[in-house]
Amino acid sequence: MRILLWHGYLLGGTGSNVYTRALAREWSRAGHDVVVFCQEPHPEAYDVGGAQVVRPDVGGLLPVFVLDRYEGLEAKLLQDFSRAEGERYVGLNASAVREHLPADLVFTNHVLLGAPVGAAVGVPFTVKAHGSELEYSMRGNAELSAWGRETLASAAAVVVGSEHIRDVLEEVVGHVDRVYEVPPGVDVELFHPEPRDVALDNLMDDRNAERFEAFFAGDGPIVLYFGKLIRNKGVQQLLDAVRGLDARALVVGFGDYREELERMAPPGTLFTGPLEHRHLVHLLPLADVSVVPSIFPEAFGMVAAEAAAAGVPPLVARHSGLAEVAAGVEAEYPPGLRDLASFTDDLPAKLRRLLELPAETRRELGLAARRAVVEKWSWSSVAERLLTLH
Repeated sequence: MRILLWHGYLLGGTGSNVYTRALAREWSRAGHDVVVFCQEPHPEAYDVGGAQVVRPDVGGLLPVFVLDRYEGLEAKLLQDFSRAEGERYVGLNASAVREHLPADLVFTNHVLLGAPVGAAVGVPFTVKAHGSELEYSMRGNAELSAWGRETLASAAAVVVGSEHIRDVLEEVVGHVDRVYEVPPGVDVELFHPEPRDVALDNLMDDRNAERFEAFFAGDGPIVLYFGKLIRNKGVQQLLDAVRGLDARALVVGFGDYREELERMAPPGTLFTGPLEHRHLVHLLPLADVSVVPSIFPEAFGMVAAEAAAAGVPPLVARHSGLAEVAAGVEAEYPPGLRDLASFTDDLPAKLRRLLELPAETRRELGLAARRAVVEKWSWSSVAERLLTLH
């Protein structure tokens, strides 16, 4: 098949970026002719198989759901765009995609502005609703919700990653036909259990050695968070929970809440800044527990699934798409320990119980969590399922 895969952002860091990169890689490996449209300035740094990467000219202005920095572009919240600015952005992207027609599949990311771009291309398209656009920009905004509803009506298929996002989509834009639930995937080859000494050696390259050497030489179990450093991710709750335990927090990521988090962090906490997957895959096996403390609805629990794939027991807030990951993981746990995959308002107690388990028991939980990921969420199976929708 010839597949045109449109994504408005980068190829690394956040969930939808990883999603796009992984689909490009898996479809390309499967023998398909794939073209990726995105704003990644350094595509050579990422494995997209044999896919071609095209960076459309968007006139310097990028609509985002959460403000971040983008090389060579001015990021502006989607809800702050004028309709003229939004339509100009859509037109520029659709024009870039049309130059690469014909195609067997046009696949676009995010209800907005993926559905308008797909509709403007003028051929059948599939759109993936990720959740961030629905929660951060569209919910409560009548104009954006109407734009999403109008353009989704012409989609051949709409993909959601969880039952939670199916519900959110209907809440925000109303009833949508041809909705298919296909969870996102995890690179189970990249994320895998690794002996501690091997992981530490692999992690200690020139860039990371200085900031990690002293931390990993210290005593006490390590509780890991990786993701964006914004208030909605709930990192502040994790730091509070760690404060009362004989444990150290390791916080990986970037965002505008970092300075505040650093002020409230207990002694011994290490903030690494952002790490690419090539570093994260060796960092994860060095942690005892990975916590996803989000206080805001999540489309899925990608970071929890990645930690599980690396053999690290994930402990996630039991709501939205995270609850579906928790359910998949706990099904592989021994009955008496199944409640340790998630928490509601009892994070400190659950974290304490996990850290008080014998190290061998935690390793067994981590391997059980990995089994769940391999069975349910490997990228190869996800990529193949998406092609059957069209």
